Amino acid sequence: MVLAKRPAATEGTLRSWLLEGLQTDRNQIEHGPHVKHPWWRVMCLTGVDYFSTLGYQPGIAALAAGLLSPLATLFLVALTLLGALPVYRRVAVESPYGQGSIAMLEKLAPQWWGKIFVLVLLGFAATDFVITMTLSAADATAHILENPFVPAFLDGQRVPVTLVLLAMLGGVFLMGFSEAIGLATLLVLIYLSLNAVVVGAAIVHVLEAPRVVLDWQHALSGGFGSPLAMIGLSLVVMPKLALGLSGFETGVAVMPVIKGDLQERIKGARRLLTTAALIMSVFLIFSSFVTTLLIPPQEFRDGGKASGRALAYLAHAYLGNGFGTAYDVSTIAILWFAGASAMAGLINLVPRYLPRYGMAPEWTGAVRPLVLVFSAIGFGITIIFRADVNAQGGAYATGVLVLILSAAVAVTLTARRRGLHRAAAGYAVIAAVLAYTLVDNVRERPDGVKIASFFIGAIIATSLISRATRSMELRVTAVHLDPLAEQFVNEVACGEIHVIANEPHKRDQHEYNEKLRETWLAHRLRSSEPVVFVEVTVPDASEFETELRVRGEERYGHKILMIESSAVPNTLAALLLHLRDRTGSAPHIYFHWTEGNPVVAMLRYLVFGGGDVPALTREVLRQAEPHRERRPHVHVA
Repeated sequence: MVLAKRPAATEGTLRSWLLEGLQTDRNQIEHGPHVKHPWWRVMCLTGVDYFSTLGYQPGIAALAAGLLSPLATLFLVALTLLGALPVYRRVAVESPYGQGSIAMLEKLAPQWWGKIFVLVLLGFAATDFVITMTLSAADATAHILENPFVPAFLDGQRVPVTLVLLAMLGGVFLMGFSEAIGLATLLVLIYLSLNAVVVGAAIVHVLEAPRVVLDWQHALSGGFGSPLAMIGLSLVVMPKLALGLSGFETGVAVMPVIKGDLQERIKGARRLLTTAALIMSVFLIFSSFVTTLLIPPQEFRDGGKASGRALAYLAHAYLGNGFGTAYDVSTIAILWFAGASAMAGLINLVPRYLPRYGMAPEWTGAVRPLVLVFSAIGFGITIIFRADVNAQGGAYATGVLVLILSAAVAVTLTARRRGLHRAAAGYAVIAAVLAYTLVDNVRERPDGVKIASFFIGAIIATSLISRATRSMELRVTAVHLDPLAEQFVNEVACGEIHVIANEPHKRDQHEYNEKLRETWLAHRLRSSEPVVFVEVTVPDASEFETELRVRGEERYGHKILMIESSAVPNTLAALLLHLRDRTGSAPHIYFHWTEGNPVVAMLRYLVFGGGDVPALTREVLRQAEPHRERRPHVHVA
């Protein structure tokens, strides 16, 4: 038996538009939207975040490392290709339904500890994705307001302009996911083409004026001395360039959107990750090299012409203001839409966890309500930080690094459990490097942890409240009886069905005989009436929804239905409804009153799945079946 889901909203209403495409079935959520896309188009969606960092990454590298910027960038590229990329190629194999590294770690932590751990990681993921939207929109605003052709009345209006950009981003996703991918593909192709022209022109200029290379080499020799000192300093400043690692977690989060069966999806995701990393690595190396050689150091500082827009500076300088303006427009467009990859990650990641835990309403299985919620959060973050790019940079880097480090730890532990010790050792080295990068980043910019802590606290608080408010739902997706359980049900279905709820202890003959005798005396049942015992055990109370597997067992002449689930009252209610629908007669279930403080009993129910079982079973039945005459009967003595 598969229990029916709630009916869809009536067509023609705002509610039906918001909940269009609502997915409540876990299998539907895992397989993602019906419309799939080639891997390279999905790469463009995730790449609007990853590739857009070219708009500010060379400037960040120059400020952090100075003349050592190309060398520090080389180390960042090495960490990307030899660290993050192998890790996430493995993650794509282990979690092909888009759960990412969080799902791998969830399997390693038991019960409630695992759920809390996942909520913490979701807090960091939310930090990464939401700050991606707000920071990118704020940076696009900075490019807009710095343009000399912008009307004067917009001067100083950073916050309103950023809010408009965020609203436009949300509007694209309200239209549909396919529209977002189409726009992302166009923006990425244009932006990468223009960047190739700018970098190519800059390289030609360096080749035509080799003196700039010699001047750079002399400055390095005079300022840092030995090559070892240069390498050491470059490694020290490399964590400040961590924004160049963004995009990997999003790449696996959107795997369900990739066209093909499961194996083709995995291959497509691995191609996506590899291609994006290689493209970005080439651009990072060459852009860092040419900007360091061709742009005066003072121009990178706040107020300088290359501040936050190093490649745009070169575009205007070597290709003219006409091409430079076109480059500015493409940069603004991709920075504005960089939040699309984050939004895509959020609307694919959240429905895979929180609704399954009972820690979010079922409407989170629809795209449009999530878009509105995350857009509203983005508005709040923008207003709080006054659309300041630098103020949000620490939180962005922290979220990125925590997710990449968690992925490295997940693949390390998975490889070790499977006996792949050499692979585990390699992943452990990557995890150690990422841990150093994260610790150094947090030490340098502790505000990132503070912002992430706010997201973590908000997610845990709202999740637990949602779990408590949804606890009285039926929480059972299907009921399956084995052959012996089927036989027991058929034998007692000839008249009224009498079910005795038994909390198993010794499970000896005396326990069942005494329970049956007490039921006969307390409820005046005739000894000739057939009864069946039901016993529910709770191996993991942290789970929310359950698919019941009912096993029949005969002990000392008594018929017993045995079930494992996450909550006793909800399981009993679902079984009774199943028996009613199967036989056409409302069954009777018999309890003994439980003793103890009702508040404590409710906490026991929420945490351990037990509590005041008779009262809670009746309440679950009342909410699941509004018609009293069709509701199974609950008897307590």
